[in-house]
Order: sequence, then C-alpha cells, then structure tokens
Amino acid sequence: MSNSYELKRIGVIGAGPVGCVLAAHLSNGGYEVVLCDIVEALLAPARDPGIKVTGAAELTAKVAETITSVDDFAANVPDLIFVTSKATALPLIASAIQNFHKPGLYVVSWQNGIDTERVLAEYLGSEWVMRAVVNFGVGLPEPGHVHMGFHHPPHWIQELDEAGYDATDKVCEVLTSSGLETRHADRLIDKVWQKTILNGALSSVCAVTGKTMSGALEDPFLYEQIENLVKEGIAIARANEITLGWDYFRWAMNYLKSAGDHKPSMLVDIENKRMTEIEYINGQVVLYAEMAGVPSPYNSMIRAMVKALEP
Repeated sequence: MSNSYELKRIGVIGAGPVGCVLAAHLSNGGYEVVLCDIVEALLAPARDPGIKVTGAAELTAKVAETITSVDDFAANVPDLIFVTSKATALPLIASAIQNFHKPGLYVVSWQNGIDTERVLAEYLGSEWVMRAVVNFGVGLPEPGHVHMGFHHPPHWIQELDEAGYDATDKVCEVLTSSGLETRHADRLIDKVWQKTILNGALSSVCAVTGKTMSGALEDPFLYEQIENLVKEGIAIARANEITLGWDYFRWAMNYLKSAGDHKPSMLVDIENKRMTEIEYINGQVVLYAEMAGVPSPYNSMIRAMVKALEP
C-alpha cells in the first residue's frame, strides 16, 4: 500500500458509546462518516442534532449518513471500516462485510478483548485487518449523548499483515488529526493484554456485584479480589511471553483507581439482559492459561459468575 492511500468515506459499525465517540471525532475532522447500527433510535440523534460528547472531551458533530444493516454498505463501499460493536457480534458482522469486501478495504477491530481481530481475519484475510487498543472510558446517558469519563491517549493500532504498514500509518494520521491521538504499534499484543487484564479485573467484578468502578474499588473485600485478578492475569500473560512491563502491577492498580464512578459496559449488559464480552476478556485469559499450563482460578470463577447472569 503506497502513501497515496486516501481516506474520505469511513464506516463505523456500532452506535454505542465507543462508536459514537469515534464517529463524532471523525465527522468533526472533516470525514464522511457512515454510522451503522440495527437500532434506529441510536442513529436518529447522530443525524440531527448530532452526536454530543461531554466530559473528558467536548464536541458535537453530525454524521453524513446512517444505515441499519452492514449489508447497506455495499451500495457505496467506504474506504475504511471501524468495528466498534460488542465482540459477541463479530462473526455476523465479519460475514456481512465479506459479501462486499474488496482489495484495499481495511477493517479495524476497535474493541475490547483478546483475538477479536482474528475473527475478522478468518473472513476477510489478515492482510485487510487492523487492531486497535483504545484508552478511554465512556457511557451513553441517552442515544447520541456520550459522556467520556476519562481519556488517556495515545490510542494504538497495528496491521495484522506487514503489507498494511503504510495504510496503518495513514489511519493513525486520520485519527490523530480528528482529536484521537493514535500511534502505530509494533507489538500491539502487549497492549491488548495490558488493557484486557484491567477490564477482566474490574468490569467483571462490577458486572457480578452491580457496583460502579469506583464503588468496587472502594470496597476492601472487592479490592482484594480485583488485585488477585490482576496478579493472576500478569502470571498468565508472562507464561505466554507477553511483555507487560516490569512495573505493570502498580501501574495497573493506579490506572484502575482513576476509572471513575460509572458503570462499565459489562454491567450495563447484565442490567439490560444482554450477552456480555466475558468470553473475549476473562474467557480468553482462561484459554491462554490452559494453553500455557498455568492455573486461572480467579478468572475462571469470575467468568462463570458472569456467564450465570447472562440471559
């Protein structure tokens, strides 16, 4: 891919809080954004009066177009697609994109969890897939209104195949110029695990207890279990030759303390009787523990408890 790679029309799949933040920033950056979601009520405000972002970032921006089916992208295929929906929907989304995918169309997994990009690659080929790690916390008080609880840039992105290196550079430029500082990673897997351990330790505990992030951390009994989940995640990562950094545990606990008094998406899913991303977070940690032959009692237990609460 040469430096002539141009990005004008960008698709965003998922009008939840993460997708809305991305769509708003890209629209504000001057790009033609097509926002896709099966729930029309989430899309209407994005067209008019526009997506409103408050908190750690403040902006309002209208998207160029909205659609209610991934299949609708086929009528005017974007130059780039970001997938921001829950990882549980990935197989259906990937198979729909496969129907109109063509060489040159890159698809970015802009999601939580481990190996989400591999699902896309199974359908589209690794040469057309990128993976991002996002460092902000958001909630959706109402459709089209996103509250950003925290924003800790930079965000990170990497291609799955080295042939996409120049295209990844371009995507980084687009995101950074739109207000989401993004850097090109050379070992994104480490950052994926760094974030997944954080999510697996706190989001899952909130999902089971019904507490907000700060509420869980302020409870001494839950704090101890969150620590145990982080420590176990570190041991499993190291057994799989993942590099977290020598001071990761202390950094992780300090990072979690800045999470704020809001509900993580996993708790919101439980409250709304939806499937969660637990299998892509703690479930994947357990899977990698099994492959490395190391124990995972804390992650196995919290995964089972969340699964028991799912519909």
